[in-house]
Amino acid sequence: MKLTHLLGLENMSKTEIETILDTARPFKNLFTRSVKKVPVLRGKTVVNLFFEPSTRTRTSFELAAKRLEADVINFVAATSSLSKGETVADTAETIEAMSSDIIVMRHSQSGSASLLSKAVKSNIINGGDGMHEHPTQALLDFFTMRDKKGKIEGLNVVILGDILHSRVARSNIYGLLKLGAKVTLCAPPTLIPKFHGLNVNIEYDLKKALVDADVINVLRIQQERMENSYFPSLREYTRFFGLTEEKMKHAKKDILIMHPGPMNRDVEIDHTVANSPNSVINEQVTNGVAVRMAVLYLMSGSDMRLDKIDAN
Repeated sequence: MKLTHLLGLENMSKTEIETILDTARPFKNLFTRSVKKVPVLRGKTVVNLFFEPSTRTRTSFELAAKRLEADVINFVAATSSLSKGETVADTAETIEAMSSDIIVMRHSQSGSASLLSKAVKSNIINGGDGMHEHPTQALLDFFTMRDKKGKIEGLNVVILGDILHSRVARSNIYGLLKLGAKVTLCAPPTLIPKFHGLNVNIEYDLKKALVDADVINVLRIQQERMENSYFPSLREYTRFFGLTEEKMKHAKKDILIMHPGPMNRDVEIDHTVANSPNSVINEQVTNGVAVRMAVLYLMSGSDMRLDKIDAN
């Protein structure tokens, strides 16, 4: 499969999603070796075009590209000509004139990655656009679930927290349903948007949601995106929707606990729960590099076979 752009999971097929997950496996196997690089992107240039602050996603893409031996440029929006009135498309075209091959973009406006893909010739990866999608985060979540549970089809996945403002939640919902999982959304009513035409379950009682859950993906409270008050206070939110040791007593013994980060510890998730044996939060970070390597590989058009990567 050759990827041209990765803009979201809403319009991707089950086969395309599974191909990315399968491709990520040999790249993760590479991490156990003394030399963790393969020359898949040698001679190519990957640009991280980030208009929002990011540590995890930007660093993960940078590490993924460097392990594929690409040249990497990190673009800092605050010091760019954007502050002088230049448009995003103008900036991207300028970068492309410097022979960029793949552009990873994060932007506060929904749909920005899609618009950019129409303005430039480089391959575009959506690193998160507004409240729309964050496809590679969802893909690494799926990889982690499949790695730990052996499958995704039939799993009951609970997405807990600020779903309204979460691009991670949207990408997870689109992908999980295509992969055959059962999706339950749990949050205050004010933080659950309407998903027309999508077969998701809604539960406002976290203890009930936990009973049959195989996986719980805890979302960060995104106060920076909230223009209004969606709940009385953080203390009240934690009381009813914070994932605490007490609430975890209602969950299965082998439930997976996930979080895209960064965490508001002791708000949406208790620190002891985040550090418990059921937590795979750190593994998500590791898997994120492998998944992003897979996406870059599929975009590169490289003729290097996956079995050769596994054997190196």
